[in-house]
Amino acid sequence: MKKLGTPLLAPVGALVLTLIISTLALIAFGSNPWDAYSDMLGHAAKLNTQVDILNRAVPLYLSGIAAAIGFRMNLFNIGVEGQYLLSALVAAQVGGLVSLPQVLHITVIFLVAMGVGALWAGFAGFLNVTRGINEVISTIMLNFIAVSGFMAWGVQAWQADTDGQALNANNLGTATIDESGILPDITPLVEPFVGDIRDNNPLTGMLIVAILVGIGYYVLLNRTRFGFDLRSTGLNPFAARAGGASPKRMIVTAMALSGMVAGLVGLVEVFEVEKFRPNQIQGLGFAGIGVALLGRNHPIGVAFAALLFAFLDISSGILQSTQTASREIVVIIQGIVLLASVVAYEVARRVQLREEAKATAEALAGGVAA
Repeated sequence: MKKLGTPLLAPVGALVLTLIISTLALIAFGSNPWDAYSDMLGHAAKLNTQVDILNRAVPLYLSGIAAAIGFRMNLFNIGVEGQYLLSALVAAQVGGLVSLPQVLHITVIFLVAMGVGALWAGFAGFLNVTRGINEVISTIMLNFIAVSGFMAWGVQAWQADTDGQALNANNLGTATIDESGILPDITPLVEPFVGDIRDNNPLTGMLIVAILVGIGYYVLLNRTRFGFDLRSTGLNPFAARAGGASPKRMIVTAMALSGMVAGLVGLVEVFEVEKFRPNQIQGLGFAGIGVALLGRNHPIGVAFAALLFAFLDISSGILQSTQTASREIVVIIQGIVLLASVVAYEVARRVQLREEAKATAEALAGGVAA
């Protein structure tokens, strides 16, 4: 029972601490915590809301896995934001220019997105191993170049032909991708089990892609020699080199893999709106860092963290609608979740170390007495 309680200490403690601090924050801002929580949970109980949560969780999960790959290598890829936006822009532009059979068309869009993400992140790894530039610095700079440079230029240079019509929210962005290049939603697959889902709220087909990415991430890092080399290089590059791994090659490879997954993040919206728009959802890359940290870089943990963040994001709308609380309180709660998790896991780690030290001392004392 004691062994079972120690692993549960951190998540349970984080949940309790989150509820306490969030309640205090709601009270401090003049909101009724009970009403706010009731509105959030009541809204989440609706089927359509659950579909919205899943659709929002998918890009958050992909972003979290992208960040987690870097973390397992002891690299801080803070450039997921720029990587997914630039990848989505280029992939949407290429997808809008070509006309191919459906399977080939969708494959081309995926390959372009992953390739652009891998190149953009791999460049940061290249700078690290050749010039000693910390990946945090290089990825921050590359974020700026991608968003304020290439994306701003690409949106203007690749603006779709409006046939003389004035620019508006409907025709802004790259050319519309043909239907053959749009990944089908999986609504028909789930409706027999959950009931009717309204036509304008389909369940994104990228959910299947996210599940495959999570499985691939786990197998690659935990069941292959490459994954062992990656993890060992992150822990101790000198020992990894003695074991035959090349730390420099692993750094570049890990960053490229992280960017490859990051390239998939923006495709969720690209397939939904069939183009890249200037107001493409931003912030998913930075949110993914929090998702990875909260999920402890484990694919299942990242999934729960992505669902939690998605639930909070979707809940912000109902809070504003009912005026129970300000929608900005959701951002505060997300920060509280991360803070509480860090504190709870650190407390659990110290408790575990103390128990291990106590067990070791008792074993040594028993050996001496014998």
